[in-house]
Amino acid sequence: MRVGITYDLKTDYLKLGFSEEQAAEFDKEDTISAIENSLQQLHFETERVGHVKQLAKALVEGKRWDLVFNICEGVYGIGREAQVPALLDAWNIPYVFSDPLVLSLTLHKAMTKRVIRDAGIPTADFCIITSLDELKSLTISYPLFAKPLAEGTGKGINQHSIIQHERQLKETCAYLLNTFKQPVLVEKFLSGREFTVGMAGTGSDARCIGIMEVILNTNAEKDVYSYENKSDYLERVSYSIPEMRITQLCFDVALRAWNILECRDGGRIDLRCDENGMPNFIEVNPLAGLHPIDSDLPILCRLNGISYQKLIEMIMNSALKRIVK
Repeated sequence: MRVGITYDLKTDYLKLGFSEEQAAEFDKEDTISAIENSLQQLHFETERVGHVKQLAKALVEGKRWDLVFNICEGVYGIGREAQVPALLDAWNIPYVFSDPLVLSLTLHKAMTKRVIRDAGIPTADFCIITSLDELKSLTISYPLFAKPLAEGTGKGINQHSIIQHERQLKETCAYLLNTFKQPVLVEKFLSGREFTVGMAGTGSDARCIGIMEVILNTNAEKDVYSYENKSDYLERVSYSIPEMRITQLCFDVALRAWNILECRDGGRIDLRCDENGMPNFIEVNPLAGLHPIDSDLPILCRLNGISYQKLIEMIMNSALKRIVK
């Protein structure tokens, strides 16, 4: 079976003048190599395709694959992660991971939380801020948490994200609106422990494959799994498997969220506990990072006894069920 690999290579965007933070979600060469090597170990024939414009050119030239392993984050628009799956749907080429609807929905953190809240899954109260004038009608009590509406990898999250008073809220929202050119998601701050749950499978076959707690060291930015903390995780962050009681609570929330959002094949659900110790949905990562060493999903898999090769195999087995009858 011929498998194309679509991706955004970080070095390409750095050469175009993107900053390290702007290019944070894009992939390193060793990520692509690790995925390709794992697919070849599973006896797939692979071909590197590249980003959405390279894919479009290849399709117009008549290139086809039996399946595409897609990890493209995209660059512009709320549907940036959905662009490659939409193109592949137009050419009736199956692909790994979620479809355009899911990837557009889940990039919009507030829309995702609305679906989660409607399903009765716990998530912090929130609102969307598109201008500073809207802060006047905010009704959520302090402390608050503010972050860009549609970013990942901790972009826009730092020590100023936890907000204690009105002046700080205005300053943080002004910075985020100006820097990221998108609305700000303002939430009730969840003061408890933070976890991420690894997911594999689709629909009735979906399952939680592992969990890890994110523990910030004394030299980390306090109380936030921020861009800086993630970038320097070896020094600033410790990871561990939590006790069984909290694991089961997290698994319940994560699996319900994964299925209500109709995510596919593999990814992560991020959770944080409220003041009562109950896990709340933060966000979903249906295109979770797959660097074999540094990405959260492979890290939690290692902690839970799952090799990188096995993770890729589980993802592929889930995707193949849609095309192998």
